[in-house]
Amino acid sequence: MITTGYATREGTAEDNADAARVYVLADGTVGAAVIDGIGHGPHTSATAPLLAEVAARIGARRGALSGLLTASELIADAGADGQEADAVAVAARAIPGDPVTVVNWTGDARAYGWDGQRLELYSDDHTVGKQLRANGVALEIARAHDNWLRTSLARASVGTVYTAGIRDQLVILTSDGVHDQIEASALEDLVREHETDPQALADALVTAAQEDKDGYRDDATAIVLLTH
Repeated sequence: MITTGYATREGTAEDNADAARVYVLADGTVGAAVIDGIGHGPHTSATAPLLAEVAARIGARRGALSGLLTASELIADAGADGQEADAVAVAARAIPGDPVTVVNWTGDARAYGWDGQRLELYSDDHTVGKQLRANGVALEIARAHDNWLRTSLARASVGTVYTAGIRDQLVILTSDGVHDQIEASALEDLVREHETDPQALADALVTAAQEDKDGYRDDATAIVLLTH
């Protein structure tokens, strides 16, 4: 059996450009997707739930990769006004009886796994800052580029949507409004406290996100999948 929980919390800038959806097939297979819209405003906020719905439903049937690539097609063209939404995303499919939950992502949305003892990050942020650090550039320079995305959902392809298999029973998907605005140790403490209750954990993660020194708090979204 797979139990789930998800939550989203609007940040301090306009309306919520994040979205989360979970879809369950007749056989219990779960598709889940977190969408983190790039920028804010009514257009992005209206489109993000559609992208999450498509990614979750197709992901449950055809796999998380197919889910994200199908969602990508909805926003691949800029539209007549040139203002089509864009986003980063992470999606997962969990199948009853399968010990591996497959996750796919593009951009800096994340996937974590918890085995009861340690919290492991399984995704890799697709940012310029991350790439610079991997190539030995000084940290103070690399940090200045952490908000520069190397890819996004609108530009997604098989080569830019990465894949990981997670054997941990508890899988957590987050937008950067969670993992960038909660200290890593505090995030792990919340997982440890609520590991048996996916909805309580999702609620706790989005509630714990803190404003930065300038008073800004991003939209925060989390999905939690627990395989029993």
